[in-house]
Amino acid sequence: MATLRNLPALVRKQFISAQENGDLTFYATRVSILHCSGLPFQLRFSPALANKPKSNKPKSPSSKPFDPFENPPAGLLITSLPPSHFLVLNKFPVIPDHFILATKEFKQQTDLLEKDDLEAAYACLKAYKDNGEELFGFFNSGEHSGASQPHRHIQFLPIESMRSGIEQGVKWEVLVDSLVKEPRPMLPFSYFSAQVPENASAEELYQIYIGLHARACQLVKNSSATSPITEASSQESSTSYNLGFTDRAIVLCPRASEGLKIEDNSGNFIGPIALNGTVIGGTLLVKSEEEWDVLRNDESKLTDVLQAIGLSPTSEQGGRL
Repeated sequence: MATLRNLPALVRKQFISAQENGDLTFYATRVSILHCSGLPFQLRFSPALANKPKSNKPKSPSSKPFDPFENPPAGLLITSLPPSHFLVLNKFPVIPDHFILATKEFKQQTDLLEKDDLEAAYACLKAYKDNGEELFGFFNSGEHSGASQPHRHIQFLPIESMRSGIEQGVKWEVLVDSLVKEPRPMLPFSYFSAQVPENASAEELYQIYIGLHARACQLVKNSSATSPITEASSQESSTSYNLGFTDRAIVLCPRASEGLKIEDNSGNFIGPIALNGTVIGGTLLVKSEEEWDVLRNDESKLTDVLQAIGLSPTSEQGGRL
């Protein structure tokens, strides 16, 4: 995969060009650091994000939803990744250099990832590592995961870009790496995590992923009716989940809901605060100043939201293989 050798520089160059040419819209954010279970979480707020266009709504009841990965604009395309994937910029980023790995052929986001998906994803992670940089990847699958597109795609955020806007001296590290350390940290939701061997093969990556997914599905199955599980084909996941990873760690979080409405100081409910796989990276985004203020002024609300999105932590926490 020679095209990935200079991937960080390639992404940066394309991002700058796309922004200058109006091919993407970057939403600047304010950022504050909150804590849950002693771990730092970014809270980001973009005043302009509420006006973001809804891009995948069908124009008429008879037309199919717009697929941004079917024929991506040349201004957003980073590179082809033969034989089955390509890299493209996120059209509406809040973090600089946010890019996406998508399948060339349409494949369902709710189906289990395949070996070549993971191989391509880790090629991206390795390309950043080989250039002295770090990358966080995440995958949203299922109706409660925060997924917005049915065409299979994995998203990436350079970790240095994720630190943008954080005041000097304020500590924040990408969460996924902390979730493989011993003892495994306890969070308000269950997660399953594993260390990734150096230079792991596609088969090793796939077996780690399938193992974590199987344990998550078993936990969902054993939980109460509040934890959704569906009849699924052999290719489709029976539960909603988020996957997060770096070149060192992989974490899978089964989801029970997309978010939670929270109560402000006047007793009014606002939100819901909806989260996707960036939560495994230790970051969340809100779309109104009310939500921003309530969460910053009362960190217990963050715990409430994190508790609502997943399953209660159990002795299975960490799910090592």
